[in-house]
Parts: sequence; C-alpha cells; structure tokens
Amino acid sequence: MTPSQGAAGFGGHDVPVASPRLIDAVVASLAFGAFSLCLVVTLTVLSIRACTAMPI
Repeated sequence: MTPSQGAAGFGGHDVPVASPRLIDAVVASLAFGAFSLCLVVTLTVLSIRACTAMPI
C-alpha cells in the first residue's frame, strides 16, 4: 500500500491561524486569569489562617 499524494497530514503550507493581536489578547487574558486565581487562593489561605488563629 503506497501513500497517496495530497494535502493530508501536516506537510502542507503554513497558514496563519489568527492575527498576532488576537493571540496577544488571548495570552494577556490567560495571564490575567491565572494571576487573579492565584490572588484568590492566597487571600483564601490567609483568611483561613486568620480564622483559625482567633480564640473562640
């Protein structure tokens, strides 16, 4: 069985998928989301520590 010649696979021409500005916007939004998630986790941990340190 010989492989057929055609456009199958990854051997085709490079085609731009999205504009660089769109890629930059997606990267920036992902970075902001990761930062805000880390901030929420940090504040939650500090809040739990503060609550457990208080005497009843």
